[in-house]
Amino acid sequence: MRLPIAQIDAFASAPFEGNPAAVIPLADWLDDATLLAIAAENNLSETAFIVASDDAEVDFDLRWFTPTSEVVLCGHATLASAHVLFQHRDYGEGLVRFQTKSGELKVERDGKRLVLDFPSLPADQVSRAGELGAALGAEPEQILKGRDYVAIFRSQREVAAIKPDMKQIAALDVQGVVVTARGDDCDFVSRYFAPAAGIPEDPVTGSTHCTLIPYWSQRLGKKELF
Repeated sequence: MRLPIAQIDAFASAPFEGNPAAVIPLADWLDDATLLAIAAENNLSETAFIVASDDAEVDFDLRWFTPTSEVVLCGHATLASAHVLFQHRDYGEGLVRFQTKSGELKVERDGKRLVLDFPSLPADQVSRAGELGAALGAEPEQILKGRDYVAIFRSQREVAAIKPDMKQIAALDVQGVVVTARGDDCDFVSRYFAPAAGIPEDPVTGSTHCTLIPYWSQRLGKKELF
C-alpha cells in the first residue's frame, strides 16, 4: 500500500519554523494499530489522518496521533490538514469542516491566512499542587486544571527558564503541563510539556489556546490576544 504524506510546518512564517505535522489523506480508515505505527515511525508530535466524510454536515473526518497515542484535540495538525486540502488537494471551498473526537472544527480561508475555529475550554483553579512545582523546578503563582495543568508564572523570563523533570511531568494525572505568563512584547507566552503522550516539549500547541485564551482574555480584559 502506498499512501500520500505531507509534512507541514504549521504556525510558521519561514521554513524550519513552527511545529511540523504529518498529514495523510486516506480513502478509507485503516485499523488503529496501523495508524499508530505510522505516527510512531513519523516521530513527529502529531500525524493527522483525514478521510472524506459520509456525513453531509461535515466535509472530512480527522484524527490525530502522537508517536504513542491518539489525542482528542490538536490545533497545529488541524491547520496543516486544512493547508494540504486547500493548497495540494484542490479543495475549492473557502471553508472546511472536520468531524473529530472534539466535535466539529472549522478552518476558513482569510486571504493568505487560515483561521481556526476551536472550542473554548476554560480550566478550573486548583490549590497548589506540590508535585507540580517539583516537576517544573519552579513554583507557579496560580494553577489551573482541565485537560492539562496550566501553571501561571509572573514573568516571561521565568517561563523561558523552566527546565522540567520529564519523568515527574509524565507521572501527573493530566495529558501535559502548560506554563504561561504575561509577555514582554506580547500579551502572553506559553510552553507545553506532554512527555506521557510522546511529546517532551511541543514547539507550539494550538489546542492549549482553548484554555489560555479564556484565561488571558478575562485577566487582561481583551478580546483579541497576541
